[in-house]
Amino acid sequence: MWSDIFYPDNPKRREQLIRKSQQFQDLMEGNFRATNDLIDVMNEHLSCSFQHITLNENVTLRENSNVMIECIHKIQAVVEKIDTDLKEKLDPALYEKLKVLNLSLPPDQLKSLSIAIKTVCGVEGMKATAVVSILIHTGDILGNLVSKIGKIGAGTLACVGLAVVFIGIDMIVEAILGSVERDKLEKALKEYDEVLNEFKPASEKYQRNIMKVQVKIEEIKN
Repeated sequence: MWSDIFYPDNPKRREQLIRKSQQFQDLMEGNFRATNDLIDVMNEHLSCSFQHITLNENVTLRENSNVMIECIHKIQAVVEKIDTDLKEKLDPALYEKLKVLNLSLPPDQLKSLSIAIKTVCGVEGMKATAVVSILIHTGDILGNLVSKIGKIGAGTLACVGLAVVFIGIDMIVEAILGSVERDKLEKALKEYDEVLNEFKPASEKYQRNIMKVQVKIEEIKN
């Protein structure tokens, strides 16, 4: 194998990187799926019109990364506009309560939140209020994932086809030999390893957060 040429004394490392390729596949697929779940929630409860995104194994890491980043930027823009408009319309104390949504708020405060959200988003009800609250409260998670994906899209392996990454490290080696000199191959693989170590916790946090949004919505009866 090509990888044996470059790592003749380190077969365990090669196997570890192969496993990391599978982890990367799972994380990428999970992030696309979670983003589509978030899109469904926002479309249904905030009258948005986002389109689902698709992971394409026939294109490069950079192209898939760009698809995800572009979509999240659009979501962020909507959330930021809603946030800005609500800050203008709500009493500061009530706005702070919105960010930590408490369904046991006095009826008059809940009504004020609902009215403000209807004015800004065109929808009303506690489900819409909950979605807005969670998105505003956890907006940093979107930005953090974009940062990690951006590193992948700008890295040495960004030009490698996603299907190649999913197959395993030996195919990655063969794919990048034409553009990366042999003495730089180890550095490229190390970069892949380091990016994955950052990408994994950011992805898992992102996916958990969207799941929490779905659970919270399901708990609300009206």
